[in-house]
Amino acid sequence: MKFKITLRYLMFITGLFLMGMAISLTAKSNLGTTPIFSVPFLISLITPLSIGTLVFLLTLSFVILEFILLKGKFNKEQYMQLLLCPIFGFFVDTGMYVFRFVNPIDYFSKVVVLVIACFLLAFGIYIQIIANVVINPAEGLVKIISEKTGMKFGNVKILFDSTLLLIAIIISLSAFGKIISVREGTFVVALATGSITKLYMSMFKKLGIDRLSENKEPTD
Repeated sequence: MKFKITLRYLMFITGLFLMGMAISLTAKSNLGTTPIFSVPFLISLITPLSIGTLVFLLTLSFVILEFILLKGKFNKEQYMQLLLCPIFGFFVDTGMYVFRFVNPIDYFSKVVVLVIACFLLAFGIYIQIIANVVINPAEGLVKIISEKTGMKFGNVKILFDSTLLLIAIIISLSAFGKIISVREGTFVVALATGSITKLYMSMFKKLGIDRLSENKEPTD
């Protein structure tokens, strides 16, 4: 049992690491960033703070909002999000360093980088799903808002991402006079990631890999 729990946490951290790498690649593609990454990316261009530091602060703000909405009634899983925030921020900064040499010039090369990022991001998400350890702060906040308002999770998610993109557009226009972080790649990542994640789930399920939980053995 202890081995299984340890394995789940190792898988979760691996998935988080892959997400950090993928998000960094989306930025390097120069075709736009993910909705959640768009605001930290822009602020990093006008402040001395690193992107990872800003991702940490943003995800931490999501956890604080969860705390407020739940009136302090956090369970053990939700408190673990506090550890997730700095780790994820560190992985994003690590990704920016690892891929510092990636600077595609022509449009085709940019698309290739973006596609690789989509598959990497989806794989990171898939690994976190089967690890089944803790929900990330952004999804956690959306889930709580959905429960509090009675709106469907998917609808709240759309509004949540749209709000972040609107904030990014306002910051971009105010600071640079043009939109530089919300482009076609932003929508490609948003639309493709879910489908690719489902593809991974279908592929690995055929190999007998399923969600790992404390009370459930992997099934076919």
